[in-house]
Amino acid sequence: MLTHPVLGQIALGYCPMIDRKREVVATRLVVFPERPDAAPDAAALLAALDEVWPGEACDAKLELTLRPLDPAAVGQRASCARPPVALNVAGEAALAAVMAARPGPQLMLEIPAFMAAEPLHAETVRALHAAGSVLLMKGRPLKPLAPDVLACFSHSIVELADERRGSEPVAPGVRSVTSVQAGVRSTAELEAAFARGAVAVLGWTFDDEAPRPTGRTVVAPDVKVVLDLIDGVERELPASRLESILSRDPRLAYRLMRYLNSPAFGLRVEITSFGHALMLLGYQRLKRWLALLLASASKDPNARPTMYAAVRRGLLMEELARTQSDAEMRSEMFICGVFSLLDRLLLQPFAELLAAVPVPERVRLTLEGHAGAYQPYLDLVCAIENQSVFDIRECSERLLLGPAEVNRALLASLRSARLLD
Repeated sequence: MLTHPVLGQIALGYCPMIDRKREVVATRLVVFPERPDAAPDAAALLAALDEVWPGEACDAKLELTLRPLDPAAVGQRASCARPPVALNVAGEAALAAVMAARPGPQLMLEIPAFMAAEPLHAETVRALHAAGSVLLMKGRPLKPLAPDVLACFSHSIVELADERRGSEPVAPGVRSVTSVQAGVRSTAELEAAFARGAVAVLGWTFDDEAPRPTGRTVVAPDVKVVLDLIDGVERELPASRLESILSRDPRLAYRLMRYLNSPAFGLRVEITSFGHALMLLGYQRLKRWLALLLASASKDPNARPTMYAAVRRGLLMEELARTQSDAEMRSEMFICGVFSLLDRLLLQPFAELLAAVPVPERVRLTLEGHAGAYQPYLDLVCAIENQSVFDIRECSERLLLGPAEVNRALLASLRSARLLD
């Protein structure tokens, strides 16, 4: 799986698309060609993405109420589920190749406004729209587009930096309301984007101020249950004792069973109890899924994109270590990735959290910022989240990882995360 040679010709980054309810409704995948003037094998690229997001995967839960760019577009397209991926291809030659390859219905394709205004590309835009593709306009056109071209786009994407500078004067007949705000880096920016009328944002909230020491010892009941389970697994308590702890929160027990029985876990039998899981998996493998429970314990709606990131960080760090024969290292890297955002999710600094959460020493050093053994991998993951192609390449080279290895790991982790969602 995911062995396409095209993965060696590109670099990939990603971020979430977040709606007003703070739900992650789609993933934005950014594709950087190896050379800006190069066009990678577009058909092979789409085939690789189809392994992660199959063509029939238009999940009803991803439906968004997004205003079309032009009132004339209303009613021209039947209401349908929101495709799970927005594809942002850097470079005009590479994007033109992808447009010609006709991406499937599971992909929303981002097209810069200047390309849509060019007659040659406008004809391709019309053809894609007629074939059922969902198209997003990047930026605002400097002059009116032909009405039938404008009607092909579901909504526009405007970078926050452009919003701050103030947009150029918009010609009559061109919609001026930002539909989707890109480049968001904090909760304040996210809330401001929605206040301006955006219906979704693209970005993270990682620039929020880090949690300060609280000095508190009381934690939420559901968080306490997970902490007690992790401690019990660490001490290898009998299954009966662990089941007794889990019984204090039936909702938590249900979520754990759903994780363990998800397609991402790959078990051939259905797990019916915590004791059954322990018998099949053992203490060490079970610990990773408890880490997921802890990372998803926050009830703050603004934390949902961070929980989305935490799950994918864990899966990606594990995939990056897939070639290693050290199973313990892979498990630790999974936990390191998931826990790397735990301070923001539980609103406590790591100095306090790690006093209550037992983690391996190599994980502890990395989380405390002491440049532990896993720090270079975490740096690579952050570069991918930031969609910074230069940092992605620099971090990959530091780890002696080629682009194909990194891209395979990212797509495999996104596929596993989709199965968990």
